[in-house]
Amino acid sequence: MATPAWKVNGKYYETCSCDFVCPCLPGQLAVRPTKGSCTFAMAFQIERGSYGSVSLDGLGFIVLGFTPEEMGKGNWSVGLVADERASADQREAITAIASGAAGGPMSALSGLIGKFLGVESAPILFDDSGSKWSVQASTLVDMAAEAAMGINPNASEPLYLDNTGHPAANRLALAHTAKSHVHALGLAWDDATGKNNGQYAPFSWQGA
Repeated sequence: MATPAWKVNGKYYETCSCDFVCPCLPGQLAVRPTKGSCTFAMAFQIERGSYGSVSLDGLGFIVLGFTPEEMGKGNWSVGLVADERASADQREAITAIASGAAGGPMSALSGLIGKFLGVESAPILFDDSGSKWSVQASTLVDMAAEAAMGINPNASEPLYLDNTGHPAANRLALAHTAKSHVHALGLAWDDATGKNNGQYAPFSWQGA
């Protein structure tokens, strides 16, 4: 069956186990993560979206992953937490979009993924005050971060990385992670040091 036309947009939030600032993007995925391996959680809050005739408005999902060494070497383990409010059709659509099976930005990562860990459902709560944000999915994911600012004390915008090529967005605001807890799909990660990398951005995806 042909993939239907689809489009989603909203807000994206990510934390990873690399120290701030994560070297993987500026290193073009060819450098070792700061702790040798990397665990990441990429959360997406859909404001408006559709997959064919299936509305995805107001739903969320979180892509969880583990990369054992340099990201460009592949062999990633990746899974998905889907919004428990999603119907069967919505869950299927979210899985197709998040996995890259429906094309779009995430399909560029498909060659790097060695193992798909599956899909779990949970209520996903997003809280965004502008400079601080958090994402919680029951006991599976609990992460929070604060915008990383430059040396100008009067600055109202965070530091940005531009032209990144990141599948979520080309321009990312940097953040200091306050906490990252992941216990899902065989992944276990707990950090509350305040030293880890975070980033966030508006996102807008559509099928090829």
